[in-house]
Amino acid sequence: MAKKKQEEEIVDNSKIIEGTFEQVMHNSMLPYSEHVILDRALPRVEDGLKPVQRRILYTMLELGTTPDKPHRKSARIVGDCLGKYHPHGDSSVYGAMVKLAQPFNTMMLLVDGHGNFGSVDGDSAAAMRYTEARMTPFALEMLRDLDKNTVPMTLNFDDSLEEPAVLPSRIPNLLVNGASGIAVGLATNIPPHSLGESIDGIVAYIDNRNISLEEMMKYIPAPDFPTGGIIIANQGIEEAYKTGKGKIILRAKLHVEDEGGKKNIVVTEIPYQVNKADLLSKINDLRETNKDLFGGIADIVDESDRNGMRCVIKLKKETDADTMIALLYKKTNLQVNFSANMTAIVNNRPMQLGLLDIIAHYVEFQREVIYKRSKFDLEAAEKREHILQGLLIAVNNVREVVDIVLDSKTYAESKERLMMRFELTDRQAVAVLDIPLKRLNKLDINKMLEEQKELLERIANLTAITNSKARQYGVVKKELLEIKKKYPGKRMSQIV
Repeated sequence: MAKKKQEEEIVDNSKIIEGTFEQVMHNSMLPYSEHVILDRALPRVEDGLKPVQRRILYTMLELGTTPDKPHRKSARIVGDCLGKYHPHGDSSVYGAMVKLAQPFNTMMLLVDGHGNFGSVDGDSAAAMRYTEARMTPFALEMLRDLDKNTVPMTLNFDDSLEEPAVLPSRIPNLLVNGASGIAVGLATNIPPHSLGESIDGIVAYIDNRNISLEEMMKYIPAPDFPTGGIIIANQGIEEAYKTGKGKIILRAKLHVEDEGGKKNIVVTEIPYQVNKADLLSKINDLRETNKDLFGGIADIVDESDRNGMRCVIKLKKETDADTMIALLYKKTNLQVNFSANMTAIVNNRPMQLGLLDIIAHYVEFQREVIYKRSKFDLEAAEKREHILQGLLIAVNNVREVVDIVLDSKTYAESKERLMMRFELTDRQAVAVLDIPLKRLNKLDINKMLEEQKELLERIANLTAITNSKARQYGVVKKELLEIKKKYPGKRMSQIV
């Protein structure tokens, strides 16, 4: 018994790491930092998505939750994403999905949420078993051409499935929706922009690769925030666009109304990522604790409804509205600084990017997508045209083809004899043998000739695109302008 106990107490020392604390920390911290920076917290410059966001959209595509289909339970989408691609806990996946569905957080929504997805007052979304979701048309633009070998595919966490390393992103998502995240020793905070302005800027860059920042800012003068507000045009915007770092001053949009001899300050838009409930609570606290400066506030009423935001700060009769507005800008979040820090993953390493750098990387990526898509379509068109050549030979010699088939003992013999008699390839012979007899009439010959003519034109066009970078850039430009026309929208934030 004692001998058995001794055997049980033998410890396996093979897994014990021997070394100084500095060595162990150094060897463990670097891989961890790299993983967090590249695979969790920072977006890629090409599609502007973090891995979790990319995986959510890919999962929704696989589930078929397109804009024309009914909403699906959020729990189903989150469960599939967890089980297949993102093994990091359901709260991280659902939290990311909720943000993509919040109009006060995301400029162009990628998820169409059905149910309680939170509010600008800081209310959290309902549990995922109660809410439903599907993709927006904007998300489909992110995934367009994914099935045409346009982007590299990687294995998932257990090597059982493939997932895209990056989405084709036919819209400039990094600029339009921005990004924020904190990694190890790095952070990113990219402001959102207007879709129309971003596309105009990219088109201007395609037309003139040596465009200056000053000229670019005629097309993209400043960020554009989903909650509106007022942007103070200052040196910070240019600094952010030039170096990737800068402070942008954001103010609430407000006006003064008269009410029986008294003035009311009415706030209709607040700065981006400011919690409305906390803002009004802070103003109320100042009214109670700092009566010297804020004693002129009589009452604060939140009259916001489904038609829009309306927060009324009622002033006492003797209070000057302009003075109170200046104080509120100074002491509350009615005016905030948005600290832009435009860091993204470029060629598997984090880089701080200026506006022109982001546009340059995006345009080059889109050119590659167009090249790969054209190559894929060209191969498919050439295969189909090759088959049509064989079918046309067979239809024009239909009696002889039928005689060869009837005279042959096996399928293999039929194929062999057809290939020898009409100089067909293996693929053409198989197509001829598979053609139904009902298609062997005059109408189908005309249809095939018409299809062949269209295919030859398509092949010539696709060959020209694959052989010319200038044509590839031209296609990028044309398709971006089509997207701008498809999703028209006015600027939300006013520049003053």
